[in-house]
Amino acid sequence: MPGSESSKGVEAGMEAPAPSFMLNIPRERVGVLIGPQGSVKKRIEEALGVKLTIDSANGSVRIELAKRPEEGGDPVALFKARDVVLAIGRGFSPERAFKLFEEGAVLSVIDIADYVKPTRNNLVRVRARLIGRNGRTRRMIEETTHTYVSIYGDTVAIIGEDEDVKAAEEVVIDLINGAPHSAIYRKLNEYARLRKLGGLRPRI
Repeated sequence: MPGSESSKGVEAGMEAPAPSFMLNIPRERVGVLIGPQGSVKKRIEEALGVKLTIDSANGSVRIELAKRPEEGGDPVALFKARDVVLAIGRGFSPERAFKLFEEGAVLSVIDIADYVKPTRNNLVRVRARLIGRNGRTRRMIEETTHTYVSIYGDTVAIIGEDEDVKAAEEVVIDLINGAPHSAIYRKLNEYARLRKLGGLRPRI
């Protein structure tokens, strides 16, 4: 059993493997993750105390702590770094993805294919509904729920505080499922109104 082998290794004095994540992002987003002269990669590494190993050929990214936990490395930083990398991979600018450095900020990724058959026509139609004329729908979702929204490929990614992200998720899924824009705008306005009254999240 894997657990048994690990235990034997520790008992024999072998060093346990350092915690890490391995993930893939679209190759066209690798340059954004690295940044000019490696500036974005460096910012993530310095802000979170991690090391990123990026393969530009296939888009794979290995994330590990710069210091082992027993040396002061923070395992929670791995999860933050993973979300920042994923956010950039799903179309966010580094500046928006860096919001995930903040305490309480979360990332949600909605797969459009979970709700509609992922044909080219369906994806084009759904993306158009989510963006709206001149970007109005996406902009209204962001402004009323205090989130950032990225529509990239067959996913919709959302960054913000937990309750705000949940509200944005609900209207995004409603739109994917064909809800009229007028109904969505009413829901968003009601959410914004109740949010101002005391932060209690309404059922939208």
